[in-house]
Amino acid sequence: MSDVAPLHHYRRRMGGRDTREPHRTATPLELLFDLTFVVSFGFAASQFAHALAEGHYSVALIGFGFASFGICWAWVNFSWFASAYDTDDWLYRLLTMAQMTGVLVLAIGIPRLFASLEHGGDALAGTHMDIGLMVLGYVVMRLALVLQWLRAARQDPARRRVCLTYVTAIVVAQIGWCALALFTPSLMLLAPIWILLFLIELAGPMIAERQQSGTPWHVHHIVERYMLFAIIALGEGVVGTVAALSAVVEAQGWSADTALVAVAGIGLTFGLWWIYLMLPSAAVLQRFRQRSFVWGYAQLLLITAIVAVGAGLHVAALLLEHKAHISAYAVVLSTAVPLIAFIALAYALYYHLMRRFDMLHLLLLGLTLVTMVAAVIGAKAGASMPLCLLILSLAPLITIIGYEWRGHRHQSEVLALQESRNDD
Repeated sequence: MSDVAPLHHYRRRMGGRDTREPHRTATPLELLFDLTFVVSFGFAASQFAHALAEGHYSVALIGFGFASFGICWAWVNFSWFASAYDTDDWLYRLLTMAQMTGVLVLAIGIPRLFASLEHGGDALAGTHMDIGLMVLGYVVMRLALVLQWLRAARQDPARRRVCLTYVTAIVVAQIGWCALALFTPSLMLLAPIWILLFLIELAGPMIAERQQSGTPWHVHHIVERYMLFAIIALGEGVVGTVAALSAVVEAQGWSADTALVAVAGIGLTFGLWWIYLMLPSAAVLQRFRQRSFVWGYAQLLLITAIVAVGAGLHVAALLLEHKAHISAYAVVLSTAVPLIAFIALAYALYYHLMRRFDMLHLLLLGLTLVTMVAAVIGAKAGASMPLCLLILSLAPLITIIGYEWRGHRHQSEVLALQESRNDD
């Protein structure tokens, strides 16, 4: 690709991008595409929060788990292809618009998914999940994506087999999801089929990327794309919490409890963002591209945990609004559980990237756990829910202080060591 973008958008050869292209960043089209996920995460987080607030925990977890995977995987499918083959010509743009349409259809199907779980009785027994609209969204997305991969297969003969492997995996998986939507088995029968289809989805890229040296994705570009995706997830937590708190303020006026929940929400959001940026993703993946699979798939769990933390804060606001039918203890747990999951995943991913263990991490994790347990026990003992959330918001601060005090030096030393020899 030329350093200077042409003013027109005529069709160009989709021969693959330069993996070492300097100054590669997210394009305006990619940022526009991401806006559809603002809507999707908003629907998923809101439905999750309201199910938790009603005490319908199995509905909340099953619905949110399914919706989050669908949302994240749709983004992954587009973003990795774009990193390798973005041409920004008129055909590429139109097919991207089609994928955006599919994402919006997927988002519209999320409330129907939760409603089917709510009205189906026991969510773990005879429930029939309504995933038809979500699957239709995927059909729209994947028709466009398959056309993109077929175009790449034709115009990049050196990686033709890689591209066709992606096509095969996408088509096989989508046939499975369509069959599932048409026959709508009960959840007990659905679970093993889910697992099989999830494995097909995850295995497709792993098989494809091991052929002909894989696709020419750009390390710094894909790392930036995931960072922007994480920020979207963080933003949804802020939006949901503020929307609920504004209703409280409108009805009851400002109070100390409202202020504490707002401060805790901003503190948690900022802390999660800071921890996420500590991961040395670009520096490591530039040298060890083979570590990208675990890194990329772990990101899905990190993003899901971020959205879940935001939903937990939304539940706290609903409790202040007297619209939650669970205890303050359960509200604190709804934020604490995804928070500890995020922090634990961040440390695990750090270890995967660096392949080095720092004893400081044990101290930091221990202090983090003590802080979170104190907040949960306080809520169980009857302490103020907003105060317990404020204590929870201190948990990410422990890791941040540890990194800024000593951790960054250890990270620099290990990165320098990896530069001097192959550590894989």
